[in-house]
Amino acid sequence: MLALGILMALIVSWNINSVKSRLLHLIKFIEANQPDVLLLQEIKCEKHNFPFLELEELGYNIAVHGQKSYNGVAILSKSPTEDVFTALIEEPDFKEHARYIECFTRVHGLNLRVASVYVPQGTEVDSERFAFKLRFYKAMEARYRQILMQDEMLVAGGDYNVAPENIDVYDPKKLDGSLGFHLEERKSFRSLLNMGMKDSFRVLNPLSHEYSWWDYRSSGWQHHKGMRIDQILVSPNAANHLQSAGVYSEVRGWEKASDHAPIFCKLTNL
Repeated sequence: MLALGILMALIVSWNINSVKSRLLHLIKFIEANQPDVLLLQEIKCEKHNFPFLELEELGYNIAVHGQKSYNGVAILSKSPTEDVFTALIEEPDFKEHARYIECFTRVHGLNLRVASVYVPQGTEVDSERFAFKLRFYKAMEARYRQILMQDEMLVAGGDYNVAPENIDVYDPKKLDGSLGFHLEERKSFRSLLNMGMKDSFRVLNPLSHEYSWWDYRSSGWQHHKGMRIDQILVSPNAANHLQSAGVYSEVRGWEKASDHAPIFCKLTNL
């Protein structure tokens, strides 16, 4: 039991795979769990088509970086948001990709810089898309480092499109070298940890086999074949407030669900 006066900030990240197609799922999830901050990826709509009205009625302030039919990220916060930033990468061929948004918000006394991240899948190993994925990681590393130097508490959740360790996939031998579990991708993810960011789930669940994504094509959910490719990374000063972290895996079993389940971490205000 938490001591009197201690409050808990629930931060959720979810690759929803089309916010318009799964709006009822989103509303159902919000009503059941009441996250203080909700980081969405792959919303697949431009800002003017985002369901602001329905979600604002649930008490959220919303920041959106959208794109027609593809990608798209958003931040929903029970508290006001400010200082929104989206210009993570400016490569001419990829600058229109809506894959990153961050803002400042204050949750139960915690001053947080929160980010919603949708890392490129990479299409095929050794392709230009895969090379861009690695460059995207470099851009994230530079941005996170900048925030850490400012001593802000950073919570960066999203679809990082890589399973970091053997424990994060259903069959490490079979998947070794494949997209999402390639050594170069894993090294790129580790570079974020090496600079000080913490994988909130793995910090609190060092031996747990839990996944966040199950492939539609191979009936991954039905055959218990998943990968933990969604993570919430936190800065060291935010990690000091970690209380719990996990996966709402039951959501993946809903009818016409996203192929990703929501993930969460909880931070105490003391």
